[in-house]
Amino acid sequence: MSFHILAINPGSTSTKLAIYEDEKLIYKESVKHDAIVISKFEHVIDQYQFRMDAIREAIKKSKVDLKHLDAVVGRGGMLKPIEGGTYEINDEMIEFIKLAPRGEHASNLGCMIAKAIADELGIPSFIVDPVAVDEMEDIARYTGMPEIRRDSLFHALNQKAVALKASKDLGKNYKELNLIVAHLGGGISVGSHHFGRVIDVNNALDGDGPMSPERSGSVPMGPLYKMVFSGKYTLKEIQRKNYGQGGLVAYLGTNDGYEIQQRIKAGDEKARMIYEVMCYQIAKEIGSSATVLKGHVDAIILTGGLAYDDFTVNLIKERVSFIAPVIVYPGEDEMEALALGALRVLRGEEQAKAYK
Repeated sequence: MSFHILAINPGSTSTKLAIYEDEKLIYKESVKHDAIVISKFEHVIDQYQFRMDAIREAIKKSKVDLKHLDAVVGRGGMLKPIEGGTYEINDEMIEFIKLAPRGEHASNLGCMIAKAIADELGIPSFIVDPVAVDEMEDIARYTGMPEIRRDSLFHALNQKAVALKASKDLGKNYKELNLIVAHLGGGISVGSHHFGRVIDVNNALDGDGPMSPERSGSVPMGPLYKMVFSGKYTLKEIQRKNYGQGGLVAYLGTNDGYEIQQRIKAGDEKARMIYEVMCYQIAKEIGSSATVLKGHVDAIILTGGLAYDDFTVNLIKERVSFIAPVIVYPGEDEMEALALGALRVLRGEEQAKAYK
């Protein structure tokens, strides 16, 4: 018996749709939303009906028959901290997302849209490994300041998906392996996967870990708090230096990896140096993760958009390959990851978790 699954992934100015028949992609579309119209909504949640109307119109034009679907799966948003896995969407989840106490993000709309479509069809709706996944051990949460704790906020969907893929390729069960997964994209997160749980990971959003194409990563606090109280910067400007205007874009004026690679090939020594700094910091974070796993590492996985580039991969490999074999799964197929999470539940390979 085959299963048909609709996957929905809301982004800042688009909503991606895909239908899978088991593991096979049979339909995909990116519904574009006018950025000017989107900007007029005060809150992300206010975009719900606008996006629903656009999605329904796109499906109508495509002549896709949703009556054959077995489930709908949406991108999970800024929910309360939960362990990884596939969750059936319920009213508690929807109410939490409407209030958005952990922040507003386009992905918050994923569960609402998925449930609305699924309810009309009388089929189940799910989310899979949202950014809110938190499996960190207590020891990893502490900092040197009691007022500040480390939180889990990372690329959980892709990290979990490639960890499962690597486990299968290695002929092992994910829950029997120690893996280090480095997601290399606009943001960079390096997770320590111990027997199926991400027991430590840098906060890819909040100034923790390596710098990335557009984020600063960790910086020394002394100079930072002098900047904060210098009177030269607003809080928003400091935040942008950490997220959006940090990392490669701060040094080189662009977060485009391909452009930077072309500059390096053309002899731009500054571009080469800064890019190597980023890869050095990524490798350093991977080495730190190895200590979390007490040196018992079955494989290191490099994934995300930057993993397509051999120069990047080789710079990291030469520093970490002594720890464990390095496996590369370039890119991040979020739609496939969502569909496969729902498929595992429909097949009875996993049990859907309850959001409480």
